[in-house]
Amino acid sequence: MVSSVVQFDTPALVPAEPSANTTQVLLDRVRETPNGALFSLPVDGGWKDVTSTEFLEQVIALAKGFISQGIKPGDRVGLMCKTRYEWTLIDFAMWFAGAALVPIYETSASSQIQWILEDSEAVALIVETPEHLKRFEEIRSDAPYVQSVWQIDAGDLDALVISGTKISDEEVEERRSSLHGSDLATLIYTSGSTGKPKGCVLTHSNFLELSRNARAAVPEVVNAQASTLLFITTAHIFARFISILAIEGGVKVGHQGDTTQLLPAMQSFKPSFLLAVPRVFEKVYNSAEQKAEAGGKGNIFRAAAKTAIEYSKAEMAGHIPLGLKLKFAVMDKLVLSKLRTALGGRCTYAISGSAPLGDRLGHFYHALGLVVLEGYGLTETTAPISINLPSKFVIGTVGPALPGCSVRIGEDGEIEAAGINVFKEYWKNPQATADTFHDGWFKTGDIGEIDKDGYITITGRKKEILVTAGGKNVAPAYLEDPIRANPVISQVVAVGDAKPFISALITLDSEMLPMWLTNNKMDPSMSIAEAAKNPAIIAEVQAAVDRANARVSRAESIRKFVILPIQFTEESGHLTPKMSIKRNVIVKDFAGEIEGMYAGASGAVD
Repeated sequence: MVSSVVQFDTPALVPAEPSANTTQVLLDRVRETPNGALFSLPVDGGWKDVTSTEFLEQVIALAKGFISQGIKPGDRVGLMCKTRYEWTLIDFAMWFAGAALVPIYETSASSQIQWILEDSEAVALIVETPEHLKRFEEIRSDAPYVQSVWQIDAGDLDALVISGTKISDEEVEERRSSLHGSDLATLIYTSGSTGKPKGCVLTHSNFLELSRNARAAVPEVVNAQASTLLFITTAHIFARFISILAIEGGVKVGHQGDTTQLLPAMQSFKPSFLLAVPRVFEKVYNSAEQKAEAGGKGNIFRAAAKTAIEYSKAEMAGHIPLGLKLKFAVMDKLVLSKLRTALGGRCTYAISGSAPLGDRLGHFYHALGLVVLEGYGLTETTAPISINLPSKFVIGTVGPALPGCSVRIGEDGEIEAAGINVFKEYWKNPQATADTFHDGWFKTGDIGEIDKDGYITITGRKKEILVTAGGKNVAPAYLEDPIRANPVISQVVAVGDAKPFISALITLDSEMLPMWLTNNKMDPSMSIAEAAKNPAIIAEVQAAVDRANARVSRAESIRKFVILPIQFTEESGHLTPKMSIKRNVIVKDFAGEIEGMYAGASGAVD
């Protein structure tokens, strides 16, 4: 960067209201647009709107049911459910009852369910399916605090509403209004790549103040004319915060928990903005490229993508040559417009988080008419610390701190955060809380820089920095991200700490592989294990590695790699619920393969 700063503060745009709680966003929304569509439910291939007034009525009715069944103010209640309308309905109903949810990923194993329920002292559990209930039953005897269990698919929410008909509006209002900004709004357990997951105490002020200020920061995205289709799991803070922000801003929300049905849902729902992680943008691009290849138009697609990236860069530089304008117009009509239609035809913004998107895809989607606003945050910061602004977005950065938030760079390059979004503490874990704060600032664990305008660039994860035997510091993500963009590649794990050079473990993408094999005149039924040994696949992976190596010095480049004959999954213990790699687990489980790459190598390699 040309110049950088050590600290950047963005003043709050909305005055704080310490006595208020998150339910206020719904009450304010009903006052502002009582008949505005706040949600849309899938019905017979179409969508049926739910107004803000109707949603509030449903929330109060369900809250009465919880109260009638013994839920008390301050209670914690577990929720294990995929992304769907009922998730947010339960969330707000629990707040109106004075209690708080403890999200549990629907993919969690019985042992994980047991730990979260026991540690949080949850008095009840809401599950979605019979299979979820079965997993709970396996550990029921080890969840001593759980007194009630309800299953959504069994109609238990309707039964709760019926049971609460004798509870008065006044009692609900007393419960709701008794909550203050500093009270517990939710207890979210981190993925726990090492040791037991820790419970992050997020308060009502975290949600309320951040959603109000975020709405004020990006009014072009968050407004009563906007709509979004949520498909990322609501158990994760990213989608959970957006659900609350949408109510704050009057955004109409649809849900599609089955990602295999995402494109059809987008074409019928027609969202104005999307919430996604970079892997989704990579998949959309790779799938479009391989479909074009299958239709004999692969070269045209790649030419269109190259033109789109050049066009975006020229536009952001302030001048587009006439020749490039004409070329882009042709490519847009032939190729790019079809992708725009696939995204619903109305989508103009996307919010991307959890990992770097990369310049190539950022410029590609920008030329498509989709402004990808990369943001940055953690569970401990109620999701966003920063986000690029529609009025000024810098591809390759995660934008400036949101209003009410501050960021600074520590002496060792670590990003530290403070402000309205930072969590209160780790649940029943004062030592972990003390360890993660420095002079009142939350230590994110990420390494980065801040430019003179406050725009943040993430350069790596502090714990993941590799130091080779030659003393070279290497941020693995910078190597991994461009390699993972290749359609046949699913995951990349760079290794080489205290080793002579950098190597990598690579897995193949089981969804994209058959299409790639077909397009390359190979057997599409080839297994992952067979493909891992196939010379053409190895050559394709090598080409992707070579392209990544071209970005770095020789000392930072990947010299060797192994294609593993398996997939990393959450079930195998190698991925977190948000599909991030558990680096330490992978390095341990594949220690033999790693050592094999260094067999015969000794000393420092330049």
